[in-house]
Amino acid sequence: MDLLDEPVPGVGTYEDFNTIDWVREKSKDRDRHREITSKSKESTWALVNSVCDAFSGWLLMLLIGLMSGALAGGIDISAHWMTDLKEGVCLNGFWFNHEHCCWTSNETTFQERDKCPQWKSWAELIIGTTEGPFAYIMNYLMYVCWALLFSFLAVTLVRAFAPYACGSGIPEIKTILSGFIIRGYLGKWTLVIKTITLVLAVSSGLSLGKEGPLVHVACCCGNILCHLFTKYRKNEAKRREVLSAAAAVGVSVAFGAPIGGVLFSLEEVSYYFPLKTLWRSFFAALVAAFTLRSINPFGNSRLVLFYVEFHTPWHLLELVPFILLGIFGGIWGTTWLGHYPVLEVLVVTAVTAVVAFPNSYTRTSTSELISELFNDCGLLDSSKLCNYDNANVTKSSNELPDRPAGNDVYTAMWQLSLALVFKMLITVVTFGMKVPSGLFIPSMAVGAIAGRLLGIGMEQLAYFHHDWAIFRGWCSPGADCITPGLYAMVGAAACLGGVTRMTVSLVVIMFELTGGLEYIVPLMAAAMTSKWVADAIGREGIYEAHIRLNGYPFLEAKEEFSHKTLAMDVMRPRRSDPPLSVLTQDGMTVEDVETMITDTTYSGFPVVVSHESQRLVGFVLRRDLTISIDNARQRQDGIVSTSRVFFTEYTPPQPPNSPPPLKLRGIMDLSPFTVTDHTAMDIVVDIFRKLGLRQCLITHNGRLLGIITKKDILKHVAQIANRDPDSILFN
Repeated sequence: MDLLDEPVPGVGTYEDFNTIDWVREKSKDRDRHREITSKSKESTWALVNSVCDAFSGWLLMLLIGLMSGALAGGIDISAHWMTDLKEGVCLNGFWFNHEHCCWTSNETTFQERDKCPQWKSWAELIIGTTEGPFAYIMNYLMYVCWALLFSFLAVTLVRAFAPYACGSGIPEIKTILSGFIIRGYLGKWTLVIKTITLVLAVSSGLSLGKEGPLVHVACCCGNILCHLFTKYRKNEAKRREVLSAAAAVGVSVAFGAPIGGVLFSLEEVSYYFPLKTLWRSFFAALVAAFTLRSINPFGNSRLVLFYVEFHTPWHLLELVPFILLGIFGGIWGTTWLGHYPVLEVLVVTAVTAVVAFPNSYTRTSTSELISELFNDCGLLDSSKLCNYDNANVTKSSNELPDRPAGNDVYTAMWQLSLALVFKMLITVVTFGMKVPSGLFIPSMAVGAIAGRLLGIGMEQLAYFHHDWAIFRGWCSPGADCITPGLYAMVGAAACLGGVTRMTVSLVVIMFELTGGLEYIVPLMAAAMTSKWVADAIGREGIYEAHIRLNGYPFLEAKEEFSHKTLAMDVMRPRRSDPPLSVLTQDGMTVEDVETMITDTTYSGFPVVVSHESQRLVGFVLRRDLTISIDNARQRQDGIVSTSRVFFTEYTPPQPPNSPPPLKLRGIMDLSPFTVTDHTAMDIVVDIFRKLGLRQCLITHNGRLLGIITKKDILKHVAQIANRDPDSILFN
C-alpha cells in the first residue's frame, strides 16, 4: 500500500499551542472546492451536494445568530434578576426582578414607582421593617452576603471546570483568529461555564461588564456549530472566517449594534477578513440582533438597557469640552497595563460590596448607572440628577430650557465624584481576576460619570453666565443649550476608545446605541482625541498588552517595522549554532528520521537533495512525519527501522532482501516559501503578516542556508523594542 494513495488520519492537523499554516489550509480548501465543482457536472446528486456546500456557510451564520441571540437574552434576564436579588425578593414569584414585580401593581406612586407591596426588601422580610438603622444594616449585610456568594460560585466553577472561561476572552480570540491554536478555549465546557459564571460575576456587583465576554460566548457558539459542517470542521482557515463573523455577532448582541459589531470584528479582532466574511458577518449580526429583540430582555423593546435619544442640537463651541473628554479617556486608557494574577476574588468582592452599598450610584448595576447618566432629563424624571428648579418652566413646552440645579443635583454630583474615584481604582484590580470580566461597561461608566459631571458644570455655567462671550449668540436665557446626557455619552466613548484604541467601530456602536446621527462629529472628535493621547503615552491597547503579557505569538498588523536588518541577521542557525537539521530526499532510513525527531524539538524540517548540495526540495512538518511513520509501521507490511525513506517522485529499484521503502512525498510541502539571505526584514515581516506563514526558508544562490519562524520574528521585534525576547512562549 502506498501512502500517497490513501490519506493518513491526523496528517495535516496541528498540535495544541501551535500556529496554523494559512497557505496550506487555503490551498486545501481550493482543491476541495475544485473537486466538488468538477463532480457537480457528472450527476444530479453531485449538483445537489455542490449547492448544499455553497449554502452551508449561510446556514451556519443563521444558527450562530440564533444561538448567540438566545444565550445573550438569557444572560441579560438572569443578570437583571440576580442583581435585584441582592436587595430583596418578589412575593408574587421569586423569579420576577424588581421592575417586573411592580409592573402589575396598582399601588405604586409616581414619585416612588419602584416601591410596591409585592416587592419586599430583606430587612422587611427578616425583621419586619424598612426604616431605621437596623433595617439599613440588615440590607447592607444581605447585599454583601449575596455578592460574596455569587462571586464565590463564579470563581469556583471557573477554577474547577473551565479555567479558560475567565477574563473577557477578546485577546485570546484575536490570537486564535491570527492562526494560533488553543484547544478547549472555544469548547463546550468553556461555553457552559462562561455563560453561567458571567451571570454570577455581573450579579455580584464586581466592576466588570458582560459585553466583552459575550464576544467569547458567540465565538464558542461558532466553533461548536462548525463541527456540524465538514468543510469548517476539517479546515482551520475556514473555521477562522466563521469565528470572525461570530465576534461580530457578540458585539451585535452586547450593544444591540449589528453594524458596529461587523466593524468591530474588522477593525479590532480579525486577522484575515475577506469580502465574503463581511457579508456573512452582517447577516449573522442581523439574525442575532433580531433574536435578541424577539426575546426583549429589558421589556422596553430595546436591545440594551441604556438606549437613549437626544433632540437638542450641539454647538460648535461644545467641541472643546468634548475634546477634553477625549483627552481624559486617552489618559485613563493607559492606566490599564498592570496585569494582576489570581487575586482573592472574595476579598475584592467584599471590598466592592462594602464600599458600593452606601452610594446609590455604585450600588446599582453598571448598565443601569450608564442608563441614568445618559438620560436626558424630562419634567417627569424622578432621578436626583434631574432635580432642577422648574419654577419658570411651562408645562406645555416640549423642550426644557437650561434650569438652575436643585440641591439633589449637587448631592448627586458629590456621589458621582466618589463613584468615579471608586470605579477607576476598583476596575483596575477587578480586570485580570479569574472570573469572566469585560472592560467595555466599566470603561464606559468611568467616562459617562466624568462626562455627566462636566455636562452639568457646563449647563450651570451657561445658565448663570449666558452673557459671557463664549455663550453669547447661541445660548440665550430660556433656551435648551447644553445636554448633560450627551456629554456622558461622549465621555463613555472617549474612555472606551482610550482603553481599546477602537475608533470607527466605536463611533458606530455609540450612534447605534443612541439613534442620534447628528452626534457623530462629537463622538468622532472624542474617539480620535482619546486614541491620539493614549497612543502618545503608550502604544498598546489593553488587548495587545494582554497578548504580550501572555506570550502569545501574535504579529500585530498595526505596528510598523522600521529597522534596517536583513534575513541573514534573524535566521537560524546563527554562526555559533550547530548546523541546520535537514532531511535528505533519498538517503535516510526510518531510524535516522526517528532519531532526528527524538533529538530535536523543531516543528518541521527542510528536505534537501543531499547534505553536500543543500539544494532545497521541500518542507515537512514534524507532526505529519511522526503520524505517517507510526501509521506505516502498523498498516504496511515490512516497514522496519532499516527501511529507506523516499521523498522523491519515483523510487529507484531496491536491492533484493532489503525491506520495502517508505514513500513520504505525499506529506511534503513542495512549494515552501523561500527568500534570499539579503532580503530586508521589513519585507519578510510583511510576507509573514499578509500570508500568515509559520516559517520561511532562507537560500543563497539556490542553496539552503537557514530558516526564519514566526517565533524568530516576534523575538526579533521584542529585542528591537527592548523587551525580553524569551517572553514569546509559544510557536
